[in-house]
Amino acid sequence: MAISGGTTPGGMTPAALTQVRTSTESEKDAEFQEHEKILSPDFLSVAQITELLVVDVDGVQRKLETFLNFKNIKTCLKEAILLDYYVSGFLWARGMDFSIIQYSQFMTLLDMLLHNLKTLHMSLEDSLKWLGEVMAEIGPSHLQKNEKWNIFDIKQANAVIDYLKISLFQHYKLYEFLFFSTREEIVIGTEVFFLFLP
Repeated sequence: MAISGGTTPGGMTPAALTQVRTSTESEKDAEFQEHEKILSPDFLSVAQITELLVVDVDGVQRKLETFLNFKNIKTCLKEAILLDYYVSGFLWARGMDFSIIQYSQFMTLLDMLLHNLKTLHMSLEDSLKWLGEVMAEIGPSHLQKNEKWNIFDIKQANAVIDYLKISLFQHYKLYEFLFFSTREEIVIGTEVFFLFLP
């Protein structure tokens, strides 16, 4: 890259201006990629959501069981609990009369919250903070600067947060137990419990 010896009225060389512009563009690209990651509708496809919208409650459960590749739903408590989590979430969203993109974002949000708990070992406080940051991005923008990223209006965003409070967050310790307790701990816990019975 050629560097000019002259300066602009602000005292910056064209090369310096290019570097500033490139840095700013890089930041915008990184921000856009982060938004794309947050908004990525990768948990359920549009076709899968469309299939779920035309079936009854039992159909939603059967289809999600298939989509999630749960094979031992009758014998695996963990699969049964996770299936219930997603089925309940989808049925709640259906009551909200969401658009396809809103279904997609909501179901992805449900999945990401579990992923954060299971993989990143996020505490309840960290999960609440993360949710606040995500909802600030996909919810209504108070500055209207990122309107293209707004998925939910204020009423919908508040409803999503309220739903998560009574579903995942109210039972957060149980989900932690589901992911992090070994079978031996459960057995030992049961044995200790029975020691204290009369």
